[in-house]
Amino acid sequence: MISAQDNPRRKLLSLLAQKSFRLGEFKLSSGGTSDYYVDCRTTTLDARGSRFTGEVFLDEIRKRGWKPQAIGGLTMGADPIVTAVSVVSGELNGFLVRKAEKQHGTGQRIEGFREKGAKVVIVDDVCTTGASTVQAIEAAREFGFEIVGVMCLVEREEAQGRPNVEKAAAPAPFISIFKAKDVRTEHVMQNDDTSPGIVAVAAGCELCGRPAVTNTPRTRCEAHKV
Repeated sequence: MISAQDNPRRKLLSLLAQKSFRLGEFKLSSGGTSDYYVDCRTTTLDARGSRFTGEVFLDEIRKRGWKPQAIGGLTMGADPIVTAVSVVSGELNGFLVRKAEKQHGTGQRIEGFREKGAKVVIVDDVCTTGASTVQAIEAAREFGFEIVGVMCLVEREEAQGRPNVEKAAAPAPFISIFKAKDVRTEHVMQNDDTSPGIVAVAAGCELCGRPAVTNTPRTRCEAHKV
């Protein structure tokens, strides 16, 4: 029996909270601002994080019975995930989707595995608006792949990300390994204080995001104040 401590999913969440999650005031690629930021690549490119990522994604794919021939996504957020899953599985091929067709050589947009009609899973690291995931879905279908599932490592649950991806992916399902609130809660539990050098924004509770009523000693709502 695998204990919670030895569970790759649990270890991956712990690493994301430690290496990838930051509290502060950040501008997002979507143009909006947020009181936190998740840079998944500091985890997915970590030696242990890469292995855990491969194991967790592969386990989810197998549990859902998708049986794809390959896994891929838009460069560069998907790159380390694709490689990790391919290596851990020893059987799933990988492909990467360029943001635009290259202007030399074969001019192709899909790099790596290229077999028209093959069943594939699209992956991404963070889903906010879902734009990068949607781009990968559209490019994969245009090439001739059959998409059986879409996955992201962390879903921010904002900016219409989920409905945007679900609409583009249909009839294939879209799942997230973690929600941002899961990573945030784990980060807060690991740290007595906000990470050094980052000024916390007092707009929302560190645990649930509801309006904060105190910043001392932590930024918390009425239900979670200490």
